[in-house]
Amino acid sequence: MILKNLQYYKFCSYGFLKNLRFFDPFIILFFREMGFSFLQIGTLFSIREIATGILEIPTGFFADSYGRKLSMILAFTSYIFSFMIFYFFQSFGLYTIAMILFAFGEAFRSGTHKAMILDYLKMSGILDCKVDYYGHTRGASQFGSAISALIAGALVFFAESYRIVFIASVVPYILGLLLMISYPKSLNGVISRIENTSFWKGILYNFKGTIQNFLSMFKNPMLLRTFFNSASFDGLFKTVKDYLQPILKTFALSIPILVSMEDRRSTIIISVTYFILFLITSYSSRKAQAFSNKFKSIARAINISYMLGVSAVIIAGVATYFDVRILAILLFVLLYSLQNLRRPMNVGFISENIDAKIMATGLSVESQLKTIFIAILSPLMGFFADTFGVGIALCLIGVIVGMCYSFVKVAEKK
Repeated sequence: MILKNLQYYKFCSYGFLKNLRFFDPFIILFFREMGFSFLQIGTLFSIREIATGILEIPTGFFADSYGRKLSMILAFTSYIFSFMIFYFFQSFGLYTIAMILFAFGEAFRSGTHKAMILDYLKMSGILDCKVDYYGHTRGASQFGSAISALIAGALVFFAESYRIVFIASVVPYILGLLLMISYPKSLNGVISRIENTSFWKGILYNFKGTIQNFLSMFKNPMLLRTFFNSASFDGLFKTVKDYLQPILKTFALSIPILVSMEDRRSTIIISVTYFILFLITSYSSRKAQAFSNKFKSIARAINISYMLGVSAVIIAGVATYFDVRILAILLFVLLYSLQNLRRPMNVGFISENIDAKIMATGLSVESQLKTIFIAILSPLMGFFADTFGVGIALCLIGVIVGMCYSFVKVAEKK
């Protein structure tokens, strides 16, 4: 039985507030409104992912040394400064800084809040409820994403500019910052106060350890394939997912409804589509086990879902090129659903084939590989989109990742 006390509602509020990222459904359209090419947009995404990957080690060590609560406060502060730069300025150089600040927020936050929840459950003697407890907080997060899409649509509709979504995102993140300040000190974790010299030595030591762990994974071909399977698909998804936005905008302008509203009807179509999309992905996450049970093994489910996702991207590209945009939109919905089905399956498969003692290391290696894929694919996608159009770009990126299948196919038990 879950104890629904004040701290429970604080945890749920965190999940809700952090997902009120009003810019998510309009991020590419915002950058296009600012006059950026797709290559510049892809480069910014790449910078964000690389910075997040690099910063995860020092920020994780910071949380252990100075407390998780301070780490979360700094995360929200970094996000807020990032949003303000996006709102008040219009410069690729400054947007690079904003992306790095955003990466600081992601790195400071990554895994920290989950650790706080776990500590709270241990202290409360209800650790056996962790799956259900996490499910409740994740439900609040998914609800936040869905509501965020509708609020974002209303903001853009009345402001008639995509820029408004960034300054609006500051509000829930200030509330999130205040929420973190209100967290009890007991959730700080075990703090190991150290001198500055030891701090940097500790970061270097952890960095070396990460490299060693990364290299050690190459000794196990089966695990390596599993990591590359997960990382390459996640990299593909994160590279192409936001290109649904220009497809939706063009589709909205081509349909004979709300004609009197002209460009603003695209805002309505985009926000409603993302609202439905987030509801579908929330449902998909809960059905991962049922999906994998339809196959002989979880490995087979992972392999088939990989090729389904790659095929969806390629066919969506063809559909976009030939202006069959409704088909492209439906295929993006399929891609989003597959991503949410695959994540629990991948984690489960990795946990079955790796020593529990190095599970965290394995997931860290997978995360770093994903960062590498996104860093390469995002600018490439942008270049292709500028040169050939979004449709052909989707096809090419899908084909490139599809060609990796023979190298990332996980072994299926006979």
